[in-house]
Amino acid sequence: MNAEAPSSEVLPQTSTAAHEFAMHFTSTTRGARLARRLVSHRLDAWGHPYTSDTNTTVTLIAAELTANAVRHGHVPGRDFHVRLTQTATHTIRVEVSDTRTERQPTTTAAPAPDSDAEGGRGLYLVAQLATRWSVTGRAPAPGKTVWAELTY
Repeated sequence: MNAEAPSSEVLPQTSTAAHEFAMHFTSTTRGARLARRLVSHRLDAWGHPYTSDTNTTVTLIAAELTANAVRHGHVPGRDFHVRLTQTATHTIRVEVSDTRTERQPTTTAAPAPDSDAEGGRGLYLVAQLATRWSVTGRAPAPGKTVWAELTY
């Protein structure tokens, strides 16, 4: 289910959300693709056109985080959750939660992956594109939330 309403949760920058979108998705590649498309669509509706740098960057960040949730955070029979917020202070936050607790990504600065490596670019891209990002515990359920913010 999705929701667009002012948020009562205080974000780290102590501003309330001007816009919010949240939805559960099946933990499949199809679910990750749908999440990415809905993030882009929602950003367009919030005044960030599809071809804008903000929409393109946040959509890429969401694509990487949702792909990781499906690939590394998948628990059979469990969905992943996406939450997108935009604050009045020009910050967009993407949160992707899954139910796998034992596979925590490291938030330390990683070197760029080898050019011929088949993987390992997802969180490197997120770290390069986002203003800031991190990993927190998922409340109230078990799991983790990987989040990234972009100030535009």
